[in-house]
Amino acid sequence: MAPMLHSSQPWVEKYRPKQVKDVAHQDEVVRVLTNTLETGSCPHMLFYGPPGTGKTTTALAIAHQLFGSELYKSRVLELNASDDRGINVVRTKIKDFAAVAVGTNHPKSDYPCPPFKIIVLDEADSMTEDAQNALRRTMETYSKVTRFFFICNYISRIIEPLASRCAKFRFKPLSEDIMSSRILYICKEEGLNLDDKALSTLSSISQGDLRRAITYLQSAARLFGSSISSKDLISVSGVVPSEVVEALLAACKSGNFDLANKEVNNFIAEGYPVSQMLNQLIDIIVDKDDISDEQKARICKKLGEVDKRLVDGADEYLQLLDVASNTMQAFADKPEGFAYEA
Repeated sequence: MAPMLHSSQPWVEKYRPKQVKDVAHQDEVVRVLTNTLETGSCPHMLFYGPPGTGKTTTALAIAHQLFGSELYKSRVLELNASDDRGINVVRTKIKDFAAVAVGTNHPKSDYPCPPFKIIVLDEADSMTEDAQNALRRTMETYSKVTRFFFICNYISRIIEPLASRCAKFRFKPLSEDIMSSRILYICKEEGLNLDDKALSTLSSISQGDLRRAITYLQSAARLFGSSISSKDLISVSGVVPSEVVEALLAACKSGNFDLANKEVNNFIAEGYPVSQMLNQLIDIIVDKDDISDEQKARICKKLGEVDKRLVDGADEYLQLLDVASNTMQAFADKPEGFAYEA
């Protein structure tokens, strides 16, 4: 039974670094936190940066290295986006955990075991402002016995009074080289064959998110076996094939509304997400040399408007048709240059 359990484990967890020093590409963060581990002195911390860059991994690793597996459950409280973290949770669950002092009699071990507890708040930027304000008082009152680790993608969504009480650590997007080396290591461990094109595709579609890349890789391995192609990875990722995006753009350039409408209908019939199409369209249009800056600005403005409407629940077919018709209009209106005032 053990091997079956082992094989069914998500690779994201299986290959998650267990120690702070193993976190890739975050040298400044690792250096500061290594000193924290050596001294046992730990401030409140705020980890922020793009998804899949190691924020949660680092927070959990430092907690495990401070307390070890025996004390971890009693000393660390983890809350993430799946938990209700409104003002009532702050007033009850978090406050109750923070208020209880830690005992000094702990098992003899090689871990620092400092005299405080840790509360890890993952995706803290989704907490309400009222909850964050309530948390400020809790942090002040119980700072002697409790430390808070906040983890978020957008530091601007953390209120200033909380952010100013924390040591801030920015996690940088992972470079393609770093991601590739980690993916190749996993491929070697799992006996997978990934060619250079597939590796490049995986880096591209995961957009610097290592967690997403590992998930795509495991999904492709389950479906297609040990030899994984670039096409296999695209099919499991939900990314729209580039030829589909180019076909819609070509139809818009042609000026033929019926052709553009046909491409929109085909796209909707295939079940691709329109929001994904918008993301890929904007990348392609910005990089095109044969489209003027004025045309790019008009098209991108429309893409932004439609993206907002989709979030609000608008019909996907109508919104993509709106994008197509406005893109056709932008191509039809030939720019005649700009007149700048001195």
